Amino acid sequence: MIQTPYLLFLGDAPDPLAAKVAQGIKDWRPDFAIGQFRMEGCKADMKLPDMTLAEAKAAGAKTLVIGVANRGGVISAAWKKVLVTALEEGFDLASGLHNLLRDEPDLKAVAEATGRTLHDVRVPSVQYPIANGEKRAGKRCLAVGTDCSVGKMYTALCMEREMVARGMKASFRATGQTGILITGDGVPLDAVIADFMAGSVEWLTPDNDPDHWDLIEGQGSLFHVSYSGVTMALIHGGQPDALILSHEPTRTHMRGLPGYALPSLEDLRDTALHLARVANPACKVVGISINTAAMSEQEALDYCQQVEARMGLPTVDPFRHGAGRLVDALAEV
Repeated sequence: MIQTPYLLFLGDAPDPLAAKVAQGIKDWRPDFAIGQFRMEGCKADMKLPDMTLAEAKAAGAKTLVIGVANRGGVISAAWKKVLVTALEEGFDLASGLHNLLRDEPDLKAVAEATGRTLHDVRVPSVQYPIANGEKRAGKRCLAVGTDCSVGKMYTALCMEREMVARGMKASFRATGQTGILITGDGVPLDAVIADFMAGSVEWLTPDNDPDHWDLIEGQGSLFHVSYSGVTMALIHGGQPDALILSHEPTRTHMRGLPGYALPSLEDLRDTALHLARVANPACKVVGISINTAAMSEQEALDYCQQVEARMGLPTVDPFRHGAGRLVDALAEV
């Protein structure tokens, strides 16, 4: 178990989106987030107290969590001094990067010498099966995006919170590092061997009560040439009964791919639904989730209204305005 509370390490994140792991923890487990540690040049801010390691330790923090999700998931050489010092000052370390803490000889040596623990949450801990495509009892919902990092996880968490408040049977199923750090378990899908990815999603969403909904954390995008494979595994392994389209309207290009424009919501709807119906012919697109964090309140409302009129589907920012209308749509499936 990862000891709480956390000091969130933002490092030298080049923009707020690069610190999406920290943002997710701060928004969904605020009681875990005691403060933030930022290096010179950091462009992210969780609006938490900036703390030195000593200040955070005195305030009760037990684990330094790497809250940055950089391209390729690597531990920067510039971070090493902070991470080593944190171990020496009595912190455990937790990371969801592909570059494992345990594979860094200096971190491993210091952790062993100080009796501290290195937590790598992006390591599969189960021998997953190959997907068989067999229909499972219960219902499943998956958010699919026009791009990476557009709010798919937030959509599922917002919907779960609303459904639980209504007394509905619902479970958020984490498939990435941030979701796992928020909930404590799940499948680190992009670290699973490709042949077993869809099977791991089947394992994560087993038979359940007929009126129970699994809200599966979405990953990647079918239209993102770097990360489309993980999305396909979710679509076929998850066999969703319902899809939510997720979009961030202020993007000028795909995340990390300046030569690629975002697809339209119509393209996303048609492509995702066609592929989802391979595994579940009854799948439906039931709503649209818009990430309006970069928009004013009036801009957000106007944009959602315009999209809803064009697409004919309930369209909301579930984090900003609530997930009620998306849940209403699920209740009709």
